[in-house]
This record gives sequence, C-alpha cells and structure tokens, in this order.
Amino acid sequence: MRVIAVWSIKGGVGKTTTAVALATLAAREGLRTLAWDLDPQGALSHWFRVTPRGRRAPRRLVQKGTPLAELVRGSDLPNLDILPADLSHRALDAALARRRRPAARLALKLAPLEEVYDWVFLDCAPSVTLVSEAVLAAATAVLAPVVPSSLSLRTLEQMRRFAAEAGAAKVPLLPFLAMVDRRRRLHRDNALALQATGEFLAAVIPSSSAVERAAETLTPVPLSAPASAAAKAYVALWQELQQRLAGLTRRPA
Repeated sequence: MRVIAVWSIKGGVGKTTTAVALATLAAREGLRTLAWDLDPQGALSHWFRVTPRGRRAPRRLVQKGTPLAELVRGSDLPNLDILPADLSHRALDAALARRRRPAARLALKLAPLEEVYDWVFLDCAPSVTLVSEAVLAAATAVLAPVVPSSLSLRTLEQMRRFAAEAGAAKVPLLPFLAMVDRRRRLHRDNALALQATGEFLAAVIPSSSAVERAAETLTPVPLSAPASAAAKAYVALWQELQQRLAGLTRRPA
C-alpha cells in the first residue's frame, strides 16, 4: 500500500483538485483506492458528495478501538472509497495530542488497511501541525503542488525543515508545478527557473477553465474533461508518480 500525502503549507495551490484527480485515475485503473480528507473544510468530501458517519468523528479517527474501515464511505466510482471530513475535524489536532505517540497515530490506524487498498491519498490542510507530523510519519511520499511564484522555493524549504524536525527527512518530497498560467510572463519565467533546479517532477498542471468547471459540477477533471490540457497533465503526473515510487513501499509503523 502506498500512502501519498498531497500537502503544502500554502493554501490555494490545487491540493484537493490534485488528490481528487489522482485518486480517480488510480481507481479507474482498477487499483483499490482510498481518499482520506484531512482538511476540516471538507472540500474533497464535497467533491464526492459524502459526509462523515455520525458525530465525534475526529475522536473516533484516533481511537485505538475504532477501525478506520468503520468510518470509510463508498463513492460513485468503482474502486474508490472516501474517508470524509467536515468542520468538526478542526479538533483532530487536539484529539491526537491526547494520545500516546500522537505522530504515529495515523500510520497505526492505516496499518490494518494494508491488504485492503493499493493506494491511499491524503488531502491535507495547508498547515504545520501535529496532524502534519502524523501525515509525514504515515506517508510513502509527499506530493507538493507549487504555484510558480517568488515564494515557492522558500515554501519548499520550510516544508523540508519541518519534515526534518519531525524525523521524516527520508520521506520523498515531490514538488510539481500547478496552476501555471503560461499567458503570464512571470509564471513562465518562474516555472522555467523552478524546473531548472532539478527538484520538480516533469508534469506541469496548467491553470485551466476545465478545472473550474469540474469543481462546479463536482466531477473529477479526468472524467469531466478528459481531452483537456489539465486532464492530460494529471495523467502525466499520475504516471510519473507511479514510476518514481516503483518498488518503494513504506509500511505504516
């Protein structure tokens, strides 16, 4: 089982759209896929029209006696399940803090699903919290969408520093360019400069009206506009991710 955290400490960079698209592509290939919404805003859950089972969901997420399988919901897509969130999940950080080994808790909760899913995508909140530490402890790799701006490399450096402080420096951090508007010279120049560092994946997600329409219709981009440049870019990102992680499996502790 590969656990992919889609995370950045910046908001508005396309994390949820990416998690939705990649989970859809994985499921479409027949891979058993779970998308776990870890953002209290619940955008991924909204995309798939699901809500958490019952109340006190944050506490149940970290309780030793509550299997994650009891909280998982199905989606309209074959092979794709959702672990949804809502505003109550803003208490997840506090719920983790009350547990022993809080940073290891998400990995421990995922461990029983090792034989159930092939891929797990974590849609993370744009934050640096105890939940973020737990995500890093559970992740096979971190996908970091980066809008080509002057602050992007600083953001990546902050993420690397946090990962090192959390003891997760060896977890691959895979940045890629997202929401790139090639009509803007600043975006073009910054994108070229960032890719020249050799740190970025080759796939580039363009700024696209297809993505905006997909969000309006709550239909993943690969399904709503499969011929669009954005959908093709997500296919390229998915293929590149699989190639990068071939042979690499990080089992939850």
